[in-house]
Amino acid sequence: MNIKKKIKGIEFKTVILIAVFNVGIVLSMWLCEALVFNAVYKSNQIKKINNIVNEFKNNTQNVYSLAENLAYDNEVCISIFDEDKSVINFNTMQNGCLLNKNNSTINSLVKNFIRSSEASNYYRLDNPMTNTKSILYAFKSNNKDIFVFSNLENVSNFIKLFKMQNVYFLILIIICSIIISVFIANITTKPIRIITKKAKEIGKGKYDVKFPKNEIIEIEELSNTLEEVQKELKANDEAKRDLLANVSHDLKTPLTMIKAYAEMIKDISYKDPKKMNEHLDIIIDESDRLTNLVNDILEFSKIQNDDYNYNYEEYDLIKEIKNIVKKFSVIEYLENYEFILEMPKKAMVKADKEKINQVIYNLVNNAINYTGDDKKVKIRVKKEKENYLVEIIDTGKGIKSEEIPYIWDKYYKNDKNHQRSVTSTGLGLSIVKEILNKHNFAYGVKSKVGSGSTFYFKISSI
Repeated sequence: MNIKKKIKGIEFKTVILIAVFNVGIVLSMWLCEALVFNAVYKSNQIKKINNIVNEFKNNTQNVYSLAENLAYDNEVCISIFDEDKSVINFNTMQNGCLLNKNNSTINSLVKNFIRSSEASNYYRLDNPMTNTKSILYAFKSNNKDIFVFSNLENVSNFIKLFKMQNVYFLILIIICSIIISVFIANITTKPIRIITKKAKEIGKGKYDVKFPKNEIIEIEELSNTLEEVQKELKANDEAKRDLLANVSHDLKTPLTMIKAYAEMIKDISYKDPKKMNEHLDIIIDESDRLTNLVNDILEFSKIQNDDYNYNYEEYDLIKEIKNIVKKFSVIEYLENYEFILEMPKKAMVKADKEKINQVIYNLVNNAINYTGDDKKVKIRVKKEKENYLVEIIDTGKGIKSEEIPYIWDKYYKNDKNHQRSVTSTGLGLSIVKEILNKHNFAYGVKSKVGSGSTFYFKISSI
């Protein structure tokens, strides 16, 4: 597999996405620590100093004992200057405290405040010891100058260590996320690669491929879908082979007849006009059969590809049925077929006249081919509320119940029960199905072995 193909693959993209996701989490933690944590810490320190100041102001006990407790409990350092300017320090050895460190800035602020008449003051400072922001709160209480110092940013060794280790943690997370994402991507993509490989086998015409099952529901559904596609492709492939076999067989007979009678005319019957006309009629009949075969195939292709625009119009169904029956008058005369019509005098309907005529023609032709020895075909039209029920009934051997679901399929032919010698592509009923589906007309067949078949459909009345 080339590099470009790998980059476009699910595995590579999964690795990148998971790695980016994990890095994003670590960076978010880092930003949270750098921004939110420091802001919260600063707010708490200021609040803590305000509370300490309030404790001093409300104090009625020993101020030094209170200062000691407050300094250690709140992790601040406190300096108290008495009236004689002597100083007592509390917790000034804590990390980052500038009180009692001979810091020139602090010393200057302390002296200035002691000399001033200010009751209190805030001083924000840059702490050179820790390179952080700090605060000094000075206030006067009970003739004493009290100074409370606190860092506004956490300067504990743990936090410093945490910040230093964040870099290593980030590197470790990236490495782990890549390893985990490769593992996850492999679990996800391996069955997909197998399915892809097997799907390519279907493209080569192998229809016995077994797709792997998987605990991931989407992959399971993909396998099931491809199995259904495989079955459909297999069925279509078999149907196409059947079509080719049927067409080849059905074309061969009339072509053989045409050639044979043409040779007879050429060599023998050209001397006898009567015989020659008989032979020419046979050639014409066989040519018509060939035309019908080709027309069936072209018609079915047009219907399935939606190449035909349906033209709905109002017309008399009875008139059209009678015209269709007239087209079969030659077999009625020559082969003693009988057409029984049970219809009202008139039945006004709305549909595509040309297409519905084709439906009726195909159903009548089907009934002629499969009717019984009495050679009777009945056409019945009955009014039903907003529809007319059209039934074409034969007296043949009927259709087995297990075969009924398949008779509407393209290329399906029940060759065992023909009354007549039939030349057919097996598309007649399939064309009927497509046309009636386009009209949204109900249709079906009722049949019992030994009792003939009744094909029917309903058409909208007006």
